[in-house]
Amino acid sequence: MESLAQLSVLCELLYTSQDSEERALAETTLACFSLNTEYISQCQYILDNSSSPYTQFLASSSLVKQVTEHALSLQLRLDIRSYVVGYLASKGQELQPFVTTSLIQLLCRITKLGWYEDDQFRDIVKEATKFLTHATVEHFLIGLKILNQLVVEMNQANPGMSLTQHRKTACSFRDLTLFQIFQISFTSLQQLQIDTADERLREQAITLTLKCLSFDFVGTSLDESSEDLGTIQIPSSWRPVLEDTSTMQLFFDYYACTKPPLSNVALECLVRLASVRRSLFSTEVERSKFLSHLMSGTREILRTQHGLSKHENYHEYCRLLGRLKTNYQLSELVGVENYADWIRLVAEFTIQSLQSWQWASGSVYYLLGLWSRLVSSVPYLKSESPSLLDTFVPKITQAYITSRLDSVKAVIQNNISEDPLDNEEHLQDQLDSLPYLCRFQYEKTSNYITNLLEPILQAYTEAARLQTGVDNKQLQAMEGQLTWLVHIVGAIIRGQQTSSSSAESQEVIDGELAARIFQLIQVTDTGSHVQRYLQHSKQQLDLAILSFFQNF
Repeated sequence: MESLAQLSVLCELLYTSQDSEERALAETTLACFSLNTEYISQCQYILDNSSSPYTQFLASSSLVKQVTEHALSLQLRLDIRSYVVGYLASKGQELQPFVTTSLIQLLCRITKLGWYEDDQFRDIVKEATKFLTHATVEHFLIGLKILNQLVVEMNQANPGMSLTQHRKTACSFRDLTLFQIFQISFTSLQQLQIDTADERLREQAITLTLKCLSFDFVGTSLDESSEDLGTIQIPSSWRPVLEDTSTMQLFFDYYACTKPPLSNVALECLVRLASVRRSLFSTEVERSKFLSHLMSGTREILRTQHGLSKHENYHEYCRLLGRLKTNYQLSELVGVENYADWIRLVAEFTIQSLQSWQWASGSVYYLLGLWSRLVSSVPYLKSESPSLLDTFVPKITQAYITSRLDSVKAVIQNNISEDPLDNEEHLQDQLDSLPYLCRFQYEKTSNYITNLLEPILQAYTEAARLQTGVDNKQLQAMEGQLTWLVHIVGAIIRGQQTSSSSAESQEVIDGELAARIFQLIQVTDTGSHVQRYLQHSKQQLDLAILSFFQNF
């Protein structure tokens, strides 16, 4: 017992000490537990006899390393597996969450590494289900955590396994077990819809559903951080569940009755559903019904504005709208009942988002992407129903331009540190979608830009002549607004669409806009402006002009 007390002290030092030398010494002393296979029985002894969470964590994390890095015998791994299941069942309720997580990781790692060696390893879902049918909330929670970790473990390549072995195991798991887990997560969500349900259970259940829908079904390892989610290749055996309207409705209901992080995970599940491959559906009628349900659900959120004041919800909702055009044709959207109401609400939401530039900067990209894709599809639209884009796109384009010019004044007057002009990534993302919108009704848009640009250009030219008497903040505002306009014109010229039938008339407009920028270039280096090279606003303008030349 004395050595167990000493061990507890060492473990506490290892995980909590602020002194790096103390920590390093403890780490060296305790390394034997994860390096030497003879210590496996000691780890079990610690778990059975120690009440210190840090010591329990040392034992479980050392076992994870042991099973990953050493070729342990099949019998020993089966023994560890049944020990961990029994331990979680009898003591899981009293453990600290980080210890439970580590033990669950151990169970799932053993399962994956032994998947092809013995059928007992594949019984893990049966084991997890026993926890779910147990009377206590804590057991239910452990059951859901096991399934969550199992899907993660099977979906990612890990040390101790070649990529080929990983894919082979992941595909077998997908074919034999994943759908069953998806159904369990779904049934749990339905059970937990009641208001009195434990928030932790709801969170685990909805996260599990999302992990099932995000599984790398065909081994393409899509990059989650990139927006190109691609089409989700859900297996055909899932068809009945996804064609059932109550499936999608459950996520809309969850969104309506919860707050972040649950509500935005519900939206993330809907983003996945909106990306499901076309060939999954048994008929085009079923697919249209599915799209109609998606559009009526998103329309209802816009109509009530429910939850959109929460940033996490708002961002995920913008992604969801963006997915609708990535995976469906404009003709399909136009064909849905209430399309006119939907597109009007989406336009109003977009304009409102553009005006709230400070709040919505990272999400506007999805909305502009949606509109640019809608506009690009117009030439291929064979439908009798109107797309109504003629009405809304010019308003959105104008709202974008005006809101950017307004942001300049706001940054200067309110001393806002985050100037959208300095965020190169967001700026580039927005400018990529802009040419499609501006060229949609090009004459209208170019007149709008010219009417904004000319008075500022005139005032800036006048200021160059005056050696004194011009307020620095006024000059900063002019330079900031000119910077935006130069970026916008540069983006439009770069996005010249040669396939357009009115290419010649578009070239004339290109020339007129470019001429204004060349006029500005002559002014920037004359008169009193020559002394402004150290001003940040002047540097921004010079960079915008360089970027214009690249596009030109």
